[in-house]
Amino acid sequence: MTSEEASDDQTFAKPQEARVTHIDLNLAMDFDANTIGGTATLDILAAAEASEIILDSNGLRVSAVTDEAGNALKFNLGETAEGKGEPLTIQLPAQKLERNSELTEGELAPTHRIVVEYMSAPEAEALQWLGPEQTAGGEHPFLFSQGQAINNRTWIPTQDSPGIRQTWEATISAPEPLNVVMSGVLQGDPEAEDGNRRDFRFVMNNAVPPYLIAIAAGNIEFRELGPRSGVWAEPEVIEAAAQEVGDTEAMIDAGIALFGDYRWGRYDMIVLPPAFPYGGMENPVMTFLTPTFIAGDRSNNGLVAHELAHSWSGNLTTYSSWRDGWLNEGVTSYFENRIVEEVYGKERAEQEYALSYAGLVGGIDDSGADNPATAMRTPDTISPFDTSGFAIYDKGTVFLRTVENIIGREKFDAWLTQWFDSHAFEPVTSEMFLADLRAKLIGDDDELENRLMLDEWVYGTGLPENAWKPDSEAFAEVDGAISAYAGAGTLPDADAWRGWTAAEQRRFLDEIPQELSGEQLLALDTTLGLSQTANNEVLFLWLEAALSNEYDPAVPQAERFLARVGRNKFVSPLFTALNETDWGKPIAQRIYAETRSGYHAYTRGNVDETLQYEAPS
Repeated sequence: MTSEEASDDQTFAKPQEARVTHIDLNLAMDFDANTIGGTATLDILAAAEASEIILDSNGLRVSAVTDEAGNALKFNLGETAEGKGEPLTIQLPAQKLERNSELTEGELAPTHRIVVEYMSAPEAEALQWLGPEQTAGGEHPFLFSQGQAINNRTWIPTQDSPGIRQTWEATISAPEPLNVVMSGVLQGDPEAEDGNRRDFRFVMNNAVPPYLIAIAAGNIEFRELGPRSGVWAEPEVIEAAAQEVGDTEAMIDAGIALFGDYRWGRYDMIVLPPAFPYGGMENPVMTFLTPTFIAGDRSNNGLVAHELAHSWSGNLTTYSSWRDGWLNEGVTSYFENRIVEEVYGKERAEQEYALSYAGLVGGIDDSGADNPATAMRTPDTISPFDTSGFAIYDKGTVFLRTVENIIGREKFDAWLTQWFDSHAFEPVTSEMFLADLRAKLIGDDDELENRLMLDEWVYGTGLPENAWKPDSEAFAEVDGAISAYAGAGTLPDADAWRGWTAAEQRRFLDEIPQELSGEQLLALDTTLGLSQTANNEVLFLWLEAALSNEYDPAVPQAERFLARVGRNKFVSPLFTALNETDWGKPIAQRIYAETRSGYHAYTRGNVDETLQYEAPS
């Protein structure tokens, strides 16, 4: 991975000189100090002339580094670069590892092994420590991690770059009665140790990008869903969680039928407390999920399909650079829609594609078609973390739907399957993706090349003119109701509303006029029961509309919602809506002062910037 596109400017590592190939963690959790610490034993593959290795750190408290015999090694923590952390430079041991006689000629093997003794800082951005009052049970603390994008360097000393894949294992000590799960396979039952603690051991034998190393601990229990899958959650949530993800086995079967073998063994999930900042995180063998997707009718579990699809696109084949975010999220969102079609039917899939397409068009309209943040491959002129979400997720989805329809589904499916097979457990780039597609599907067909507009899609801004539009009939009834409301203020009746899918309800709320009077908002809520919905996606759209229009009766519900939900997708826009009016600004400041401490660092960072919030000293 020496090409310019493969280079990751968010790491201090120099993997062509020395890189980490395996991590062995032996760590203990301290819920009083909000720290996790112990040792990380790293296997390293170094070039013959290399004398040191550079790791990524962000606030790690390193006390010692030794070789495996315990001999001290020199190390230095460099200057901190904002948003990136600091380089941890370590002298390589003079003694190299003996070559394993079982290795075939030319097979790569680690050349050195080092042991880093360290502790995370209490404010480590990857780790969210929750007090008992922030959990459903209210009796025990909780911990979860969020490594993506570059947060794992706050609790693991390694080369925190998606192109530097590593196998790993871990022994984790936690206080009873907490259970621990990780994005690796649990090895047997936990073992009791002194001090009312237990040790949990995990192994991940597939090389993964380090941001996919994840951990959670709390008063959680397990429900089996099928021979390959199950779900963890707090006892108070487990039944609802298990019911909501009850289609998981069918989704796994659909993924295999579409694009080849599932290579991870099990597919388990954990439904986390509400402070989790994302909808889901695709940690291998242990997807992390927000409880906000639970609606009681499985209407939001396209989220599960999405995280499962990452088992192929993102986890199996992973972008080498954060600038290629679409290779994970865009390909996965396309794959998600194909799983939804297989499991729930073409109508639901087409409706969800139509929502994605509308989100893309709206995002480009708001940002400007020439805005570099609308390019799928992030240009060098901006940070990879400034690329708009719709450019990574929705534009990637529409791009692949466009290619599929021009090439033909059968040919495209065969090509995408071989792409996953050919690059399994490898880092990839946009350049590689397009070269492979051209070599195997386009060849010398100049007309097809021109029709596909590949470079304009991946490297250009805005929306290419060949974008595959959704079926106009996908929301025909709803679009009629939108026109009736916009024209004469006629609302759908309550029975019709209840008969609509969640996607149809979202479409209606997305497309009705943005400026609404208090009388209109009251009628919407009274007729459609918006404030009483069990679907958080629909409830969010209602609250956003109400707060944007200074609707006082919605403020208490918004306050309760923001106090119990930490998902950035909901939290940041609601605070933005409040902050855009003189009426809402003091409400936003008051609510945020009360809820901020319960949010993950990612959510806090976004809202802090929106509100220009300064925490009390």
